[in-house]
Amino acid sequence: MTRIRLEYHGHVAYITLDHPPANTWTLASLQAFLQMMVELDSRPDVVALVIRGAGEKFFCAGADLKMFVDGSLGHARAVAEAFGHAFEALANFHGVSIAAINGYAMGGGLEVALACDIRIAEQQATLGLPEASVGLLPCAGGTQRLTELVGPGWAKRMILCGEKVSASRAYEMGLVEEVVTEGHAWAAAQQMAQRVVRQSPSALRVCKTLINQGRSGPRDAALPLERRLFLDLFGDPNQREGVAAFLEKRQPSWHYGAPSKKGESGNE
Repeated sequence: MTRIRLEYHGHVAYITLDHPPANTWTLASLQAFLQMMVELDSRPDVVALVIRGAGEKFFCAGADLKMFVDGSLGHARAVAEAFGHAFEALANFHGVSIAAINGYAMGGGLEVALACDIRIAEQQATLGLPEASVGLLPCAGGTQRLTELVGPGWAKRMILCGEKVSASRAYEMGLVEEVVTEGHAWAAAQQMAQRVVRQSPSALRVCKTLINQGRSGPRDAALPLERRLFLDLFGDPNQREGVAAFLEKRQPSWHYGAPSKKGESGNE
């Protein structure tokens, strides 16, 4: 059974989580996801990634708890490391990643969205990190990325108290960037990805680097890096093309540094 699919359309990649009925993660699907991210990061022509869940009810309900029934420490270690490697690769992707949350995003389902750059949720979506209710904890970045986005108070309510939030509350908290009507997260994410495609791929990379630098280190270190990377762009052909296209009132023709590949890959 196919559990995760990767497709390419132009300069945008699409990953669909497809493990009925709730699109849960297994060790195999986490390993497949990591391989997809390795592939994506080797393709400078791909500047945006959209992640969605198959079906209408679930984005992703997190880990398949059947993996932990036997209490095997070795298997638990393998799953935890697979979660970490997969979602860290997503967070470090050179392009812009967008989560199209079309239903329940629970546990590792919310954590994959937290590792994305932008989150769009449909109005009926519910988000939560309920791991503590089954004797576990969110080990795929949840304690850290959720706290960074919404602050310690709401992170403690969601993780320590098991509180689930609606899409509208998630927007008020800063957990998602946009709320759309039911059935429209996919289209909204596609539209956002196309806005990304219009940007210089070289500028995208350095801007994302700077934003992440400012989140993980002191601002005093990020500010001189910002000026240095600004000057570095003047050695890139996209800087000249972007300015020329603006002055000539035409669409720029960006250089991606590698020939575009075509096709689709899937993993069991």
